[in-house]
Amino acid sequence: MTLPQRGLTRRQFGAGLASLATMVATTARSEAALPVIDTHAHVFHRELKLAPGRRYAPDYDAPLSLYLEQLDHNGMTNGVLVQPSFLGTDNSYLVDCLKQTNGRLRGIAVVDPAVSADELRTLDKAGIVGIRLNLVGQPLPDLAASEWKGLLASVKAMGWQVEIQRNASDLAVLAPQLLDLGVTVVLDHYALPDPKLGVADPGFQSVLKLGATKNVWVKISAPYRNGAAGESFAKEAYPLLRSAYGLDRLLWGSDWPHTQFEATQTYAKNRKFRDTLIVDERERAQVLASPRPLFRF
Repeated sequence: MTLPQRGLTRRQFGAGLASLATMVATTARSEAALPVIDTHAHVFHRELKLAPGRRYAPDYDAPLSLYLEQLDHNGMTNGVLVQPSFLGTDNSYLVDCLKQTNGRLRGIAVVDPAVSADELRTLDKAGIVGIRLNLVGQPLPDLAASEWKGLLASVKAMGWQVEIQRNASDLAVLAPQLLDLGVTVVLDHYALPDPKLGVADPGFQSVLKLGATKNVWVKISAPYRNGAAGESFAKEAYPLLRSAYGLDRLLWGSDWPHTQFEATQTYAKNRKFRDTLIVDERERAQVLASPRPLFRF
């Protein structure tokens, strides 16, 4: 006996195709709408007043217009400007740049621990979303001191982040102290382990454990700041960081204009390395979009 075939009518088939096309188009629009965010760059020019005691001063200009060109040429929708350490706590140029871009950029400021709450609120309105502690070559701060407690309480109240640049062994001590105070922590440049030890650095291994807190982010940026074998280290470190933190807590940054490494680095070179590091396109898209809530895009 032959069973009757239950085939689709022409109308049902057409409706199914239309539904599929709509679903594909919606998915494509959704993926196209994902932001592509560069979370670490600097802008400056030589006429700006330099901070006393600086370790470095550039002999060239890296203006906002040139950075925006880098974003456009490399398919980036948004960027984050980090106050350069050589400009100290004068964030006026940073704030001016943010105001010019109508929300395309966010900023990370450098402030004095005694800064007033009113000053912080003014920065917040301008698009600043955190403070940076560049502690390379600096004494470690006493986070238990009253002025630091006051500053960090304000940072927490505003929902800002604390971004730290320091070697991994010290980050393993500092980050838990910040977490105990209830603030969100971002670690620069793969957490800067000892270049001789790489992923075997006990400090880096401790940083991996911080992923379980769900309140720490790591920037997979500037591999060249991790020694001559920085790219090889990054390729070892990335899967470990991905496993420990998840894709939503890894942040890519160009580190443009690559201060002190200008002779060997370009934006395009770092973008190309990023694509080599994160081969899967969907995974890469997730990493590039994940900073959206953290930076309030």
